[in-house]
Amino acid sequence: MAGGGDMEATRDAGRRGRAERVALPAGMVLVQVFTVVTMLMSKVALNAGMHPLVLLVYRNVVAAAAVAPLALIFERDLWKKLNLAVLGWIFINATFGVLLAMGLYYFGLRATNAAYAVDFLNLIPVATFLIAVALRAERLSLACWPGRTKLLGAAAGVAGTMVVSLCKGTHLLLPHLRVSHSHGTKPVTSVHGGQNMVVGTLFLVSSCVSYALWFVVQARVALVFPSRYWTTTLTCVAGSVQSAIAAAVVVALTGTGAGSWGLTSEAWRLRWDMQLATVVYSGVFNTGVTFVLVSWAVARRGPVYPPMFNSLSLVATTVVDALVLGTDVYLGGVLGAALVVLGLYAFLWGKGKELAAAKARELDRPPGDDDDGIA
Repeated sequence: MAGGGDMEATRDAGRRGRAERVALPAGMVLVQVFTVVTMLMSKVALNAGMHPLVLLVYRNVVAAAAVAPLALIFERDLWKKLNLAVLGWIFINATFGVLLAMGLYYFGLRATNAAYAVDFLNLIPVATFLIAVALRAERLSLACWPGRTKLLGAAAGVAGTMVVSLCKGTHLLLPHLRVSHSHGTKPVTSVHGGQNMVVGTLFLVSSCVSYALWFVVQARVALVFPSRYWTTTLTCVAGSVQSAIAAAVVVALTGTGAGSWGLTSEAWRLRWDMQLATVVYSGVFNTGVTFVLVSWAVARRGPVYPPMFNSLSLVATTVVDALVLGTDVYLGGVLGAALVVLGLYAFLWGKGKELAAAKARELDRPPGDDDDGIA
């Protein structure tokens, strides 16, 4: 009977493992869909005059309100495990994941365009990989092919992003991708100084580093407080408070006059338009749902796994940005995107081989010596 029970438990574990192998990448693809839609909606809202810090405050308030009921239903008893150490890590999590990562990205997006800004999302996996390896949050062994392939995949991602950013090449004359140029209209540009690429690039690079640190912090938060819904809710609340404080600092330094940095009282008013739609959509999906999925993936696969899917948004955003916002498409962008996607699959292949090897070692362990930590 005991042998039959062990066999049934093994089959259940196998079914859960197979389901997870499908659900994890599917969840990360869904995160990229949310990211692309949010980026394009945010660009339109920012072009219409919405201040990045205002969007950040409202977005995280909506996200906290959306996820809090799930925390109360499914993790009712976990709040008792909150202490100063956990709250400190959640505060740090909000600083890197909300105030710095999202805030700097919004400022960079406002100064550039969606197709350009999405290129920098593909630097996040590399930055996360290097930081995680340095902090021993990610394993890397160059003595075997899976480890080498992970490193080559990360390098290919950097190379592809550099090609997209620096090598335009031939302008692809694709009429069906230049709809917004017809009838004498111009591509959508920022209302705050036009295409300020230098400042925007600095914001975007800083955002990438913040995102990388956030993924590493997420791995630590998952260890000290293994909760998806409470962590997301509290992170969004802390992020909203931090963003409101940052807005107050901006007002104190620049006044309430209109301008690139200035915040007016009118900026905080929401109407039934694209700005409100952006706040609700990005809050519920690109913050609430995304934070839950990312925290789950980090707990199961480590901090480098989620950002490796960012390259999928590169292709989607470039195409949609050309269709909706009229951004030109160049050969360098197409080749760079292909290199980035190739790097993604190389990394995932190496990661999959490492997980398989870890699972094989797990089966060789004596009974009762299970380890369900980060693979």
